[in-house]
Amino acid sequence: MKTTSYSKSRTFDLILTGMLIALVFVATLTLNIKLPITANGGLVHLGTAMLFIASILFGPKKGALAGAIGMGLFDLVSGWTLWAPFTFVARGLQGYIVGKIAWSFARKGNSITFNLLATIASIPVMLGVYYICERVLFGSWVIPLASIPGNMVQNIVGIAIAIPVCVLLNKVYFSK
Repeated sequence: MKTTSYSKSRTFDLILTGMLIALVFVATLTLNIKLPITANGGLVHLGTAMLFIASILFGPKKGALAGAIGMGLFDLVSGWTLWAPFTFVARGLQGYIVGKIAWSFARKGNSITFNLLATIASIPVMLGVYYICERVLFGSWVIPLASIPGNMVQNIVGIAIAIPVCVLLNKVYFSK
C-alpha cells in the first residue's frame, strides 16, 4: 500500500513541477516587453513573477526547476539561444534561493516578510550570473552594466506581482 501512495505522490510532484515549468515558460513567452535602454538592455516579462510564485508556494526544488527550465526553454525558442545556459543557471539559482528562504524554519512560504526578503536576496545572484554571461558574450566588463537597470525593473515588477498573488494563494486550502 505504501508503494502506491509513494508512487502517487511522486507522480503528483512530477505533474506539478511540469505545470510550473510550463507556467513560467508561457508567462515569459507571451507577456514580455523589450526595454529600449540599449541593445542588451533587457526584457521585462511576467516569467519572473511566476518564478517567484512557484518558489514561494512550492519550495526551492520546484522553484529552481520551474525557473531554470521554463526560462531556459524560452531562450531556446525565442532567439536568445546563446543566453540559455546562463539563464538556466541564473534562474535556477534564483528560484532555489527564493524557495529556500521562503521555506526556512518550516514557514512554507507563509511569511510575507520572509517572502519579500527571499525575492530581494535572489536579485544579486541573478544580476551576477547575467553580468558574467554578458562579460563572456561581449568581452567587456563595461557593456554588461547597461543591462542592470532592465534586470532590476524585471525583478521589481516580478516582486510587485508575486507577493500579493502569494498572499492570496496561501489563503486557498489546496495551494499547500
